[in-house]
Amino acid sequence: MRLRRLRPRLAHLCLLAIGLCCATANAARPDLRTTFRVGVWTLWHDREVKLSAAGPGHSIRFQTCTGCGSITVTQPASIRAAGDALVLTELRRSIRADRVTIAAPVKLGAHGETLTLPWPVTVTARSGILVMAVTMPVESYVERVVASESDDADSAASLAALAIVARTFALHEAHGHTGYDLCDSTQCQLVRWNASTARLTMARAAALATAGETLWFHGRPALAYFGKDCGGYTASPAEIWPGAHPLPYLPARPDAYCTRDGGHEWASKISFYDLTAVLATHGLARPGWHNLTIAQRGPSGRAVLLRADATVIPAEQFRLAVGESLGWNRLPSTWFEVVRQGDRFSFHGRGWGNGVGLCQRGATVMAAEGRSTAQILDQYFSGAVAADEATGHVWLRFSRQGFQLESLDPSDAAYLPELSRARAEASERSGLNASAPFTVRAFGSTPAFRAATLAPGWVAAFTQGNWIGTQPLRTLVARHLLENTLRHEFLHALVEGQAGANTPLWLREGLVEVWADDAGREDRPPTLSCKAVDAALADSSSEEESARAHRAAAWYAARLLQRYGRGQTLEWLRSGIPAGVGSSLGQRQF
Repeated sequence: MRLRRLRPRLAHLCLLAIGLCCATANAARPDLRTTFRVGVWTLWHDREVKLSAAGPGHSIRFQTCTGCGSITVTQPASIRAAGDALVLTELRRSIRADRVTIAAPVKLGAHGETLTLPWPVTVTARSGILVMAVTMPVESYVERVVASESDDADSAASLAALAIVARTFALHEAHGHTGYDLCDSTQCQLVRWNASTARLTMARAAALATAGETLWFHGRPALAYFGKDCGGYTASPAEIWPGAHPLPYLPARPDAYCTRDGGHEWASKISFYDLTAVLATHGLARPGWHNLTIAQRGPSGRAVLLRADATVIPAEQFRLAVGESLGWNRLPSTWFEVVRQGDRFSFHGRGWGNGVGLCQRGATVMAAEGRSTAQILDQYFSGAVAADEATGHVWLRFSRQGFQLESLDPSDAAYLPELSRARAEASERSGLNASAPFTVRAFGSTPAFRAATLAPGWVAAFTQGNWIGTQPLRTLVARHLLENTLRHEFLHALVEGQAGANTPLWLREGLVEVWADDAGREDRPPTLSCKAVDAALADSSSEEESARAHRAAAWYAARLLQRYGRGQTLEWLRSGIPAGVGSSLGQRQF
């Protein structure tokens, strides 16, 4: 998946005149994960899934064995579990297979839900149940988790903290699944596949701002967890998971931020018969017990062990069993009191989640009070720091007028004068400025840049909003591209800061090309219509196609500036091009 295909208004790629795809300086370590296999609809236990084309002009392409040729169909198909095998049915033909791999994109349908995925999907079966896994980039996974686990109260700092914690959990924890690396439920980290565009946009910004960052403690990878509400006191791992080793950066400690508004409590009643069935089903206690009491509490006040008469039950296992069988809202946490009242047990408690690590409610309050991402992480992971997963190095930050440079290489500070000139020239040429400084993140290697931005190999830099990611600065310097590339990206950030919701892509890209003065514009009118230019800019299949679209956009933008002037053009950048203006550019399909 390339972001420009999904959100062309927000992401911009700076093309290279010469191939940079071979640059591998300071390459990431060989074992660094770049993709995850994520289970799809893991709580549904589907036995059949429908396949259909992702949209007009698309088809369904799949393989039924390793090394087999691809099968392409345009009509809907289905995959059904038959024991540990699969039966794929398409065009009145059935194929039996052990595994089916479906190329991206594809639309899946099951249990009344449909889902279009831009990544390849592998389907197997186990005991009559489908096991579906999507292979997706690590950063796309982090984006989806942040979009799914956050809420409307979150802001940039708390979302960035969540992104770092979610990435750390995914990369540093052994998850123990068969058929995929991570599930899409709260047993791992929640993934809502149909999250809203607005939520995904905010999550994408958080993932980009922290790309590749995980938590480290004293030079070693750390473990990280998060929950919705710690109830005012975080838990140590040993309180939740029996046998867990003490971790100095995850103590049980008070959290005044979580209870800033007084805190929230919950109450629940569960029948004796339901609890008896739950405990028996999960192998925690045989039927015949009568009373449930708390046998041990941890430093935070949470129940560590329960007792069903003589049977001792770990409290977190009890909570998870109840949640899986009766609903996760029945026992939101292990911080509770329990009393039997006739044929029911009454629970009263506080908090939501296991309480270990990041408290999302507290992080949201901290961000609202102006605390930084680093301060939020230090509150919940005392002594741990966010560092680059590939190297363990902490990102360095150099502030200058109008921008901040982030780099893992201290010698990149030598390039600050060139970046300052590029930033000043971008404002001078466009007549635009920004109220907040831009962030320029210079990645240490080409693979790291690609993993973070999902950009193709012919791209030198990438801009979304006020965030700019670049290939290693020393590589751009060696190819005499540094100042031109950064001026181009600063222009993108300035133009996007002014662009309205209805502003066409060709105008935004074209103005950048004109003011950057590095587009190699054509004197003759382009053969592409403005509509075709927009389509090519949003989704180019090659460097040549993309370069052609950028040249055409520059021609149209230059003609607009010549005829109507910069002031009027900037007004249209904010409000959109009036319908009648198109004919003045000699283009019917404006």
